Amino acid sequence: MTWVRYVCGRLESRYRYSNEIVYNNFPWPINVAKPRKEAVEKAAETMLAIREKHLEKGSTLSQIYDPANMPQDLQKAHEAIDKAVDKCYRDASFTTEPKRMEYLFNLYEDYNTTLFTELDKTERKKKEK
Repeated sequence: MTWVRYVCGRLESRYRYSNEIVYNNFPWPINVAKPRKEAVEKAAETMLAIREKHLEKGSTLSQIYDPANMPQDLQKAHEAIDKAVDKCYRDASFTTEPKRMEYLFNLYEDYNTTLFTELDKTERKKKEK
């Protein structure tokens, strides 16, 4: 959600999700160790099961994600996902949201710099032929 808060637009107070701006540009780390990736998958599966349990009781997504009334087990499940994702980037957790964003934007910049460098090399090779 940190990435979403910084990158995506808003319509009134709601986020405007866009695959071109938000999700396709999220800088997921390259070469994540398999156990760390599996930890994210397991945490996500646990969160989905907990969420489903609350939905089966008749709650709606807007009710269970209301910050004032979010069930503790669901909140803890999301925290577990956050920790598992952080471990995919580095061993130390991020201490603040701005530090997380600084890291993500630097990674995004590194990925794009590499991307454009590779594109330049490809274009030069085409011109040489």
